[in-house]
Amino acid sequence: MKKVKRLFALVVIVSMVLALVSVALAVQAEKINININKASVEELIKLKKIGQKYAERIVAYREKNGPFAKPEDIINVKGIGQKTFDLNADIITIK
Repeated sequence: MKKVKRLFALVVIVSMVLALVSVALAVQAEKINININKASVEELIKLKKIGQKYAERIVAYREKNGPFAKPEDIINVKGIGQKTFDLNADIITIK
């Protein structure tokens, strides 16, 4: 009887681990990337701490100065600092 209980507990634990892995993979698959060289104002608003005004500034900066050479260059846009970049570093792309 003890062996059956242990086996059942093991099956439950393995099932829970597999469920957690499945959820983690689903979340990772939904990860968004935003290309700051091509994104519209509406897309840029999806960035953390970026509202309409800052999204418009990003587009205006890009139109005036050309494409961003690296993601970190977004801090050259007035009002966007290192903290905002750090919050979004994992989703900002330039390609």
